[in-house]
Amino acid sequence: MLHFQYIEYLIVLAAIPLMLLLYFNIIKWKDRTSKKIGDPSLVKALTAEYSSKKFLTKFILFITAFAFCAFAVAGLVMPDSTQKINRKGTDLMIALDVSKSMLAQDIKPSRLERAKQVILKIINNSPDDRVGLVIFAGRAYLQMPLTIDHEAAKMYLSAVSPDDIPTQGTVISDALKMSYAAFNPKDKTFKSVLLISDGEDHDDEALKAAKDLGKQGIMINTIGVGSAEGAPIMNPETGQYKTDNKGQTVISKLNEKELSDIAKAANGVYQLYTNTDAVSENVKKQLSNIGKETTISDTSNIF
Repeated sequence: MLHFQYIEYLIVLAAIPLMLLLYFNIIKWKDRTSKKIGDPSLVKALTAEYSSKKFLTKFILFITAFAFCAFAVAGLVMPDSTQKINRKGTDLMIALDVSKSMLAQDIKPSRLERAKQVILKIINNSPDDRVGLVIFAGRAYLQMPLTIDHEAAKMYLSAVSPDDIPTQGTVISDALKMSYAAFNPKDKTFKSVLLISDGEDHDDEALKAAKDLGKQGIMINTIGVGSAEGAPIMNPETGQYKTDNKGQTVISKLNEKELSDIAKAANGVYQLYTNTDAVSENVKKQLSNIGKETTISDTSNIF
């Protein structure tokens, strides 16, 4: 039976009745304008190149294309009843800090680039997991919903930068809440959040949000990127280091305690970034701890 993976996106189909209303209003307007001219022969001469049938055909094609685009975004799928697979693993939401402090270079080439490398490795190590991406700074945004299309996930990841979020800061609680909202509670899958940040959080709600997710059975693992000594933050546009109101160079330092407390609150572990292979392997082990049971899912063909 045909069904949609992301049925909530079908709300855009509500625009079709408005398009129909607009179409009929345009037709009525054309009729009124023609009558105002008065002389039928003059109207015919002025509109010689106009075809009402072609106009209707173009409109139908446009409406059809719009509907198909909506179906594509919503993920119209057709289960293949002749083939089933055993899918082990979890639904993994990755919350990536893209605040400008992640541009600090105490880890070369930068904290953000190393974080991306870790995520890429984790995706490659998780062929059975659905992966989603939330990016955050002063606000959190769902960059990519949960998907088994890992190539698409890599594409979204490669394009991420601090410029994606104009509001600066590090609001971890929003990222955790957004990650939780991305899960489908009806899915019988293991769920986990991976938070990657330098921990410079200015939000007291982060620990509370982590505890709430832990109560829902969602494990949060955290990775700290940066150093206790810290580093200045380079502005790539000006080539200058960020300064405070007194003109002093701002030093961004890793807050390990914040990230460790968040992980403990949701039955996960915190680890400091050392090298990409070691960190990604540890994450893989953690995910295997909550993905030992096997769930059955149908193989689907996506239109």
